[in-house]
Amino acid sequence: MILGDRSVIAERARMRSIAFDVPDYRGRDSAPAFSLLALPVAKAVTPGRLDTANARHVLALLDRALDGCRAREFDAMVTAPVQKSVLNDAGIAFTGHTEYLAQRTGTPLVAMLLVGGGLRVALATTHLALADVPRAITRELIESILRLLDASLRQRFGIARPRILVAGLNPHAGESGYLGREEIEMISPAIAALAKEGLAVSGPFPADTLFTPRVLAGGDVALAMFHDQGLPVLKHAAFGHAVNVTLGLPFIRTSVDHGTALDRAGAGEADAGSLREAIALAFEMAAQGR
Repeated sequence: MILGDRSVIAERARMRSIAFDVPDYRGRDSAPAFSLLALPVAKAVTPGRLDTANARHVLALLDRALDGCRAREFDAMVTAPVQKSVLNDAGIAFTGHTEYLAQRTGTPLVAMLLVGGGLRVALATTHLALADVPRAITRELIESILRLLDASLRQRFGIARPRILVAGLNPHAGESGYLGREEIEMISPAIAALAKEGLAVSGPFPADTLFTPRVLAGGDVALAMFHDQGLPVLKHAAFGHAVNVTLGLPFIRTSVDHGTALDRAGAGEADAGSLREAIALAFEMAAQGR
């Protein structure tokens, strides 16, 4: 089921000479395999041109999807990229889908998991300046993320005993403290505590050896300490076909691995590969949870 403005979608289809004859969504029990739940825009849309008049429309789409997922009307949510700047310019405090969904559902901890190219890479921290990352890496955070990863891979991916590979923060995983003590004081104690609880967790591995085929073969997911430690590897393997999964929410949410590409809007140059993969993975995860 698609959420959006019927006239906008139909016009985009016409521009690409694609037939668009999708019936209206009238409820879960009677919904056809493919339908449209129409929410109108406030003002006509021009491809690639931002308009703060439609900022509330973006949130209305997200809120309707959220309400449907929470009420079990929908089995999962798949989000396209959002242009945060137009929401902020409209006076709406918005830092991203993930943060918004976590706040609306009262979820205390969420984690980003990227899936693609045969890899699963989770992040301990996400959109932080590099200078702020060391302060954010605490034993409590690592333990919480590891528990969330273990539970999510069991519930959403059907892995009976997930093997979690943990990266160090510093080069050479700290070189026994000579290149940083986060591994000694934060990461290793967290790994030891979780291993004692029975989780299949190992590390910390130097990131430059963790992301090699031999080491990755021994795990189901890799936990990177910061955004640009893990995502360059994943995107090298699967850019344009990777999926962003938000772990911790009370429902399934997947998304694309790229931004809005406003400069290409309406030009017929968009690659829908990541969106197709996000939809397919949402179906797989929903089926796993049944």
